[in-house]
Amino acid sequence: MGLFLKKKLKQEHKVMMQAERAAGALLPEYHRATPECPHPERWSMYDSMTAEVEVLEFLRTLVTTVKPELVVETGAFLGVSTLWIAEGLKRNGFGKVISCELDPVVFAKAKEKIVTSELSEWIELRNESSLEMKIDGQIDILFSDSDMPIREPEVRRFLPQINPQGLILLHDASSHLKVVRDAALRMESEGLLSVVLLPTPRGFVVAQKREGRR
Repeated sequence: MGLFLKKKLKQEHKVMMQAERAAGALLPEYHRATPECPHPERWSMYDSMTAEVEVLEFLRTLVTTVKPELVVETGAFLGVSTLWIAEGLKRNGFGKVISCELDPVVFAKAKEKIVTSELSEWIELRNESSLEMKIDGQIDILFSDSDMPIREPEVRRFLPQINPQGLILLHDASSHLKVVRDAALRMESEGLLSVVLLPTPRGFVVAQKREGRR
């Protein structure tokens, strides 16, 4: 496990440096074709760890559509998705996104990006594990985008706090990235979630918890 984590962190640093060199330029989506998404080249990305640009646009639109008071994001990486979520909150005129990033080097870069933006008042960025951070109050949107093996524990951990009419979003749920997809479907089979699988290049889950939904 320790060796896996070390390699994962090094990969994050590598992608971080690539993103810095790209300086915000849009790139073709890198993920290979899947049965559900045979033309990934029709999508764009900033880097291979930040969600696809079209998914970022979808996130912002969801925020302006459902008007959340509290969004929780796991795996901020360089803070790009956090800023897109915050744009939606700013347009709404209320709300907050709490996001966490465990790697201290990546966290520092994300913090720098957020502090120098015009959206920092809508964001609380934490340098801690999603499996340890404490959240007060009801969560209206949970966006799970951290290390794939811990996505399921994240959802299970925060599930009691999620608004019955709220949304649970999981990135990296394509048929080629089976860990997250299988986790979402497993929680659905247990009666915890109702799941929709969106056919994006890397895959995207939109779900609600079943308990308490009216």
